Amino acid sequence: MVQKEKTTEATQVDGEPSPSPVSGEPCTEAPGQVEESSIGDELTHHRKFISGVVEGFYGRPWTMEQRRELFRRQQKWGLNTYLYAPKDDYKHRMFWRELYSVEEAEQLMTLIGAAKEHGIEFIYAISPGLDITFSNQKEVSALKRKLDQVSHFGCKSFALLFDDIDHNMCPADKEVFSSFAHAQVSVTNEIYQYLGEPESFLFCPTEYCGTFCYPSVSQSPYLRTVGEKLLPGIDVLWTGPKVVSKDISVESVEEVSKILRRAPVIWDNIHANDYDQKRLFLGPYKGRSTELIPRLKGVLTNPNCEFESNFVAIHTLATWYKSNMNGVRKDVVMTDGEDSTVSIQIKLENEGSDEELETDMLYSPQLALKLALTEWLGEFGVPHQYNSRQVPHSGAKGTTIDVPSMAVPSLYSSTTVTTVFQQPIMSPSMPPVCLDPISHPLAKRPHEVEEVEVEKKDSDEEPMEMVVEKQNEPEPETDAETEEKNVDPILADKMAEDLKPMDTDKESLAESKSTEESLQEDSGSDIAPMQTDDQLKQDIFVPGPNEKPLFIAEPLMLEDLCLLAELFYLPYEHGPKAIQMLREFNWLRANSSVVSVNCKRKESEKVAEWQSRAEKFEEMCCSVIQMFTRLSNSANRTILYDLYPYIWDIKSIISMVKSFVQWLDGRIHSTSFYCYWIDSGRWCRSQSSAQFLRGDQEPWAFRGGLAGEFQRLLPIEGANDLFYQPPPSLPTSKIYSIRPYFPKDEGAVYKICKEMYCEGMEDVPFSEDDPDLIGDRLVGGLLTLSSDYGFVLEDDDGICGYAVGTVDVKPFIKKCKLSWIPFMQEKYHKPDCEKALTEAEKMMLSFHEEEDGLPDSFLSNFPSLIKVDIHASVTDPSVAKSMMGCLLSSLKANGSRGAFCKVRQTDKRMLDFYSKLGCFEVARMEGFPKDVIIMGRSL
Repeated sequence: MVQKEKTTEATQVDGEPSPSPVSGEPCTEAPGQVEESSIGDELTHHRKFISGVVEGFYGRPWTMEQRRELFRRQQKWGLNTYLYAPKDDYKHRMFWRELYSVEEAEQLMTLIGAAKEHGIEFIYAISPGLDITFSNQKEVSALKRKLDQVSHFGCKSFALLFDDIDHNMCPADKEVFSSFAHAQVSVTNEIYQYLGEPESFLFCPTEYCGTFCYPSVSQSPYLRTVGEKLLPGIDVLWTGPKVVSKDISVESVEEVSKILRRAPVIWDNIHANDYDQKRLFLGPYKGRSTELIPRLKGVLTNPNCEFESNFVAIHTLATWYKSNMNGVRKDVVMTDGEDSTVSIQIKLENEGSDEELETDMLYSPQLALKLALTEWLGEFGVPHQYNSRQVPHSGAKGTTIDVPSMAVPSLYSSTTVTTVFQQPIMSPSMPPVCLDPISHPLAKRPHEVEEVEVEKKDSDEEPMEMVVEKQNEPEPETDAETEEKNVDPILADKMAEDLKPMDTDKESLAESKSTEESLQEDSGSDIAPMQTDDQLKQDIFVPGPNEKPLFIAEPLMLEDLCLLAELFYLPYEHGPKAIQMLREFNWLRANSSVVSVNCKRKESEKVAEWQSRAEKFEEMCCSVIQMFTRLSNSANRTILYDLYPYIWDIKSIISMVKSFVQWLDGRIHSTSFYCYWIDSGRWCRSQSSAQFLRGDQEPWAFRGGLAGEFQRLLPIEGANDLFYQPPPSLPTSKIYSIRPYFPKDEGAVYKICKEMYCEGMEDVPFSEDDPDLIGDRLVGGLLTLSSDYGFVLEDDDGICGYAVGTVDVKPFIKKCKLSWIPFMQEKYHKPDCEKALTEAEKMMLSFHEEEDGLPDSFLSNFPSLIKVDIHASVTDPSVAKSMMGCLLSSLKANGSRGAFCKVRQTDKRMLDFYSKLGCFEVARMEGFPKDVIIMGRSL
């Protein structure tokens, strides 16, 4: 329900949170709360307060198993409603006229039945607004027939959604209706009466938030018509002042209630993340006073697309609602006796907090968050294997059904999967894996599959455009055909999605292969270990003299979850620890001149302060990496798979930032260019960022979340391709670290340089007599004369990659001629050129021949020389991007505007490697060497 804002009309935008009423929970009473609910009913004109969840986002719908778990949690926490409105159920929106097939009907019946089992009211929503002709009675009859079918499934509550559509009416409707609002209200009233005026019936207007109302909420002709003409038994959905509202005030609710002539049901997008691929929201329900409860008909949260990440969002909503579920207003709720427990807790929670002091004495977001995280922590320790979310296609070929009698529904149906396997980045025995064919950092994660995927989408495409591609797909496979395929449940995450209206799981997927078999098939990946029943029965392993002890994963701590929530907090704010990290990084960069090369560290106190704060910042970075490792090793793989892309992303950017801070100490230059760069504001939080965090703009105007903030604070902020690092197909807890190069690393770098140079050669043309020859020729000069621009990659076994360079190749070549080349000429004697030379002799000869320089016209745009190499044993493609990112950041920070590398024409491996890191082959110019290819990248 996210739209582009226009002054007079609102048009649909893909990927932004949809305000459609996706969770208008009916008013079934939760067990043990009858008395309280009855009080609330009296205060809300004898109608129950709707509280619950709306599944109304753009993207892959939740599975049947997830929805059943949702109902269980809602019942446990005292919420009462589920609104079914997934935008990518094609028969909910795009193909709303089509009836559900027999199989789809069984699934819907099962879902409705499961909701009733847990005391949850199921509201079925339909969105006909994209193409309905309001004045055509056939269209209205088609809508009635569709809702008749759903009512036969046992559904008693409904919603009509007209969000995210064009305001303009077709010519036929203009002849019949005086306005767009009249057309919508006319059809809505007719449907409501046709269905027998159900107790719960929701209507989502096209002007569903304050910014979409023209000219304003109180003066909107559209809302005035809705308020006057819509039958009083129909409730209206509202998202607040904005699509994603930072705060919803009592005054704003009273304003819209007045023109609607009824209390609205809040469709709350505070935790919706379908508009930004990199953002997840794990912060508490916030910015809504409990004073709103007696002034509303209900609240439905439209949360994150990833189901398991919504524990906090739903839990804290329930805490918020229960804190004033009687609907008593603030001026009569507190007495001296009643204030004691809750308000004292809230006051204690607020003491010493960096956030604004909470004025709501019934509900504390900080306390609610702590309660939710404490309960959520227990879920991580429960072993649960990840299941596929594949479903057959819901298309026009299926047999439709329009009768009330149904066979006993089944929760699970057959599924088809396509897996994607991770490949080593530098292995010559496999086709090279594409590091990043997509340049935009917020683009969808690539799944190399044949079927059409439906994920969270970028805002520049229509939410339902991909539906058209589904029409000519083959029939779904039968159960028998699918059961013949063995599908690894861990691999089931990275595969094609073939969606149908009700997403289902098949339990046999989790049983098709054991954990041991899965690990054996991908022994090259460091999968987070997880014990099986068979392993528990075995004798305890005692390591021998030369054997390593078994790996024992560190348990996940509450502190880890608190850190996770603060890194992925809320749309308009970061958590306290995230803010602290941003502030420290800003300070370290702004004051890096005290540890620069040319300051000579005269101000010892300032140097000591900078280094002390840098050390503390590195500790904070390490805590993020440690949190990532513990989460990756958690027993509950279902939760992990929903969180993994996000924790992988934040881990990657934090690792790069940590390496850059380490590089700053003693390597940055206090040049005029650098000072200009600092003063220009590019190294501090921009004014637009501050405006965004105030809530002046919708959150999709400022993409990337905390990871995006850190990216914008690095020198290469615009190198989006290097920051786009999709997670591996299999979750891994393996950590690679990047740090600046030190002289003690020379031997390891030389070894990697030699091994990778000779990789793939049948007969290595280099003898052991000159073990350093390759290293001396390729990287020796850079390591000796330009070590300030060197980085190494490490894992548990040591150094496994390097990145070296020089900021300006012209003075570097002069230094080489003065010191490095003479030393090499002494070390390697000039071979006899009259005989045929070996590869080693040719390399030795190069030290004795004058090397032509590159033309000035080229070097003016690409002054920096770079060389990056990763060992073939490294299978994580993201580390090469991180290495390149660190190297280019250091070069740009010291004034470079472009970098180049030299690659042998016959070295296809390195040509492919550099091109995946954003380098392009530079068109040949006069003065270029003939036997090498020059590849460049602008900064």
